[in-house]
Amino acid sequence: MLGWRRFLWVVGGAFFGIIAALYLFVVLTNPYGNLPNSLFSKHAITDTNQRFQYPALVRSGEFDSIVIGASDARLLHPAALEKVFGGRFANLSMNAGLAWEQFQIANLFMRETPHPRTLLVTLDHAWCAPNAAAKRKTFRGFPEWMYDDNPWNDLGYMLNGLSVELGVRRIGTALGLRPARLEAGYEVFTPPESDYDPIKVRQKLWGKQGPRKIKTAVPPYVPTPAERAAWQFPALNWLDEMLSKFPGRKVLAFMPAHVAAQPPPGTRAAARENECKARIAEIARRHDAGPVIDFRIPSPITSNDDNYWDRLHYRLPIADRVVAGIEQALAGEENADGDWRYLEDPNVASVSPPH
Repeated sequence: MLGWRRFLWVVGGAFFGIIAALYLFVVLTNPYGNLPNSLFSKHAITDTNQRFQYPALVRSGEFDSIVIGASDARLLHPAALEKVFGGRFANLSMNAGLAWEQFQIANLFMRETPHPRTLLVTLDHAWCAPNAAAKRKTFRGFPEWMYDDNPWNDLGYMLNGLSVELGVRRIGTALGLRPARLEAGYEVFTPPESDYDPIKVRQKLWGKQGPRKIKTAVPPYVPTPAERAAWQFPALNWLDEMLSKFPGRKVLAFMPAHVAAQPPPGTRAAARENECKARIAEIARRHDAGPVIDFRIPSPITSNDDNYWDRLHYRLPIADRVVAGIEQALAGEENADGDWRYLEDPNVASVSPPH
């Protein structure tokens, strides 16, 4: 009997000793950069899930300007934006980033940055989704505990296999055995340009039917005032709040989705999207944010299959054209190439009452 007791004590002690050692390892390596103390002087990102790594970038104090958005904004280089806006930029766009998630990172940035300079909000269909309030997160998870003001409550979430793995990676980075990821949030996540296959890309863009002309619905769908008023865009409440609180410069830009991803002109879906855009323009005007730049239109960018990897993700040279377009808009110029337009243009959509 005493032998079994001794055995259980030994096994139990070893188990808890291993758990304690792993916990200490995670705390010391601080793989997410969210704890006050660490073995390392500066956080290095070793994970691909931006939602878990961006809080450390925000709290680093290195940046006074940010980009928020989904993956269709991840190729906007911080250095290129710094040449346009000034300041020190981090690109905090997230793969499949939903509006609520983007709202959370912007809120954290405003709380943690003494003098925020520029907020570039890159917009896509997520901000106009009717179910945005119900669908706030993706399968990737969102660590709300990292986005509050108490770092110590994070400890209850960090004892897991992934944290241990990331801690090992962090040591490898410190020893120079592996590079850090996401410098200033930026990473070229698209395949190498040498791997570009236009045939495969066209299949992704158009499906089995192949390339086709986007037809305008005739006659165009014209919603009634009652229908327009009934359309709900829950995420615009977060956009309104975010722009009302941000003390620095605020610029909004719809990203250039391929025409196959845009609702065909003249359809009910296009009318609904134009209504959402019009409400966004109204919110921006109310909070002195702008210009509001719309790349999500049929254009030389979005109509050229060779500019894309798939319906949402453009190639590296297009990122440069987007930044150049933003610079033009900031200077009050017109875009002769038709890559973008000012959303305030009354021909885009009439402005409806606030949402």
